[in-house]
Amino acid sequence: MAEFLIWPVLIAYGEAAVAYFGELRGPGVSGRLATWGVRIGWLAQTTLLVAQALGADAFPWGTWAGALNLLSWLVVTAYLVWGCKPHYRLLGLAVMPIALGLLAGAWLGGGTGVDENDPAGVTLAIHVVLMLVALAGCTVAAGMAGLFLWEERRLKRRDAAVLRLRLPPLEALDRLAARVAAGTFVVLTLGIAVGLASFKRGDFDLAMAMSLLLWGLYAASVILRREIGLRGRRLAWLLLFGFLVAAVLLPVTHFA
Repeated sequence: MAEFLIWPVLIAYGEAAVAYFGELRGPGVSGRLATWGVRIGWLAQTTLLVAQALGADAFPWGTWAGALNLLSWLVVTAYLVWGCKPHYRLLGLAVMPIALGLLAGAWLGGGTGVDENDPAGVTLAIHVVLMLVALAGCTVAAGMAGLFLWEERRLKRRDAAVLRLRLPPLEALDRLAARVAAGTFVVLTLGIAVGLASFKRGDFDLAMAMSLLLWGLYAASVILRREIGLRGRRLAWLLLFGFLVAAVLLPVTHFA
């Protein structure tokens, strides 16, 4: 019966994704409705994941659909760290439609059932979880980068409408995006290291190449931030490009 929890999750995330657009007209009830939609959906999805873990004899998120389910939860979890704060609510415009799409894909692929099992070993399970956490970090960092570019453009155009919105200062948004990128880099490094532990000669493939490319981009964001003070628009575009690589990496990993 626990698998039926997918319906309140889909409804709650869908409501939140729509309600966030109402926040573009200014602070109001739509923002609070969106926040509660995210919270209720996250609680229902957490319950579903716990039921999957308890009902499985092995790692329950090793299939492509199961991975999408877990990734969706990780994206929303990372978003909730800041998303409930009024100044960061508009980040939900970028994050929640992605989380909803991931969850819908998981449901269509059968990854939300409580009997999903995968014979993955411990090492592979740890690798999958770390890589999914890193991909969630890429998503949130890209959402912050997109919000930065949108806010900066509106301010340069002297758009009076932007003054009605609760938005974080550009400097604070830039600093937070850099911190998320740094944390993502650490997790991504650990995930790749665990994956290389089971690497065999001749196993190098497109998924590994994309993982190393993503690692290189995030390494560049951390190093250039420290050495030359990379920030603002240049950092934002680098993080958005990293998200595109991550978006390619996920299907390559599970369908190649």
